Amino acid sequence: MKIRRIAAVWAAKTVGYTCKKLGRQGVTWAGKIALKLCPSILEELSAQVRDKIFVVCGTNGKTTTNNMLCAALEAEGKKVICNHTGSNMLNGVVAAFVLGAKWNGRLDADYACIEADEASTRYIFPAIKPDYMVMTNLFRDQLDRYGEIDTTMNILEEMIRKVPKMQIIVNGDDALSAYLAMDSGNSFITYGISSPVMKNETNEIREGRFCKRCGERLQYSFYHYSQLGDYRCPECGFERPPIDYDARDVKVGDQLCFTVEDKHIVANYKGFYNVYNILAAYAGVRTAGFAADRFNDMLRGFNPENGRMEQFRIKGTGIVLNLAKNPAGFNQNISAVMQDKAPKDLIIAINDNAQDGIDISWLWDVDFDLFQDESIRSITVSGIRCQDMRLRLKYVDIPSKLEEDVEKAIRSCIDNGTGNLYVLVNYTALFSTRNILKKLEGEKA
Repeated sequence: MKIRRIAAVWAAKTVGYTCKKLGRQGVTWAGKIALKLCPSILEELSAQVRDKIFVVCGTNGKTTTNNMLCAALEAEGKKVICNHTGSNMLNGVVAAFVLGAKWNGRLDADYACIEADEASTRYIFPAIKPDYMVMTNLFRDQLDRYGEIDTTMNILEEMIRKVPKMQIIVNGDDALSAYLAMDSGNSFITYGISSPVMKNETNEIREGRFCKRCGERLQYSFYHYSQLGDYRCPECGFERPPIDYDARDVKVGDQLCFTVEDKHIVANYKGFYNVYNILAAYAGVRTAGFAADRFNDMLRGFNPENGRMEQFRIKGTGIVLNLAKNPAGFNQNISAVMQDKAPKDLIIAINDNAQDGIDISWLWDVDFDLFQDESIRSITVSGIRCQDMRLRLKYVDIPSKLEEDVEKAIRSCIDNGTGNLYVLVNYTALFSTRNILKKLEGEKA
């Protein structure tokens, strides 16, 4: 099998290099070709990881959490394999291993940090047999692909039971994720935020309103957002588990800061949801046995990239690019944008390709009325479903410009805007929009 493995690595690296030269992502193609040449390549390469394998699952925050955990392990001097680009289905996971391998088909890695699409865990878990699983949250996402959230939970429950020695690092504030961990029989570690941080002003649909154990409506002492908060079931006693890694004294503004254990954590990011991402990565590196003394140093140098609150500077305009692909995630994007009180322009690009989910009815569950603020000087809608987005804004009396071409929309805001631009895109608009911003960044002023 070694010859086939070497051939697969060579072919994948060649495809990856060629696609990069052509300005295409090419990651999934590299993985697909490697699997064709050597169907067992994922099992063979993952078995070469010297220490432990992490898998990060959940609806929102996977890419940021996974990349941050990877950076934290690297800060401890470890060599890590990671699917940094967020290609989280089987081909993308295979690509992370084959592109990280040497030309002789050998892997030099202490750890692996692998972001995994929930539906794809059926193929990923049996191959790599993770040591740790980080669970970020479970929200409604892409109804035409995943179905209702129970479908996702059933898949994850089945896969967790197939790896009984895997330890789960779970967001204890999410009743759905916590139930999965508590019901699985696997050992688990929790992270969360035990005190309310900010007033919840959204009218979000709360996925975890009912107890998964008995069906009774859960009682909450407070919500952070969506269904995340402090909950208990008055009927069967199911409740938020004790929190092992608890964020205290959380401050949200131009930067995030909180205390966990004896460490004061500071990060130059916006968005309350990023407290959970940072906390998940911290819990991961601590669970792996590290003191995390270099965690703050890692955060100071960490660039989220890949369109997760990624920052650009083009012709004097500061631009933030962020992914927004479901109601819970979009509402947190809105909250992050509105923390910036300065005048700003906004571009919202919505596509309905297969990877996005062709059902975009979720737009009607987003609290776009929060954009009715004098600091929002203009909103431009773009992408394949720009007309639908414009209609959605019309129903909350927010005017918008329509420009289907994302590059034209960005250029217009740079030339005629406030100098402060937020670009919110769903999944398939992300890579192309990031390429546009990178290109514009390279143009001479």
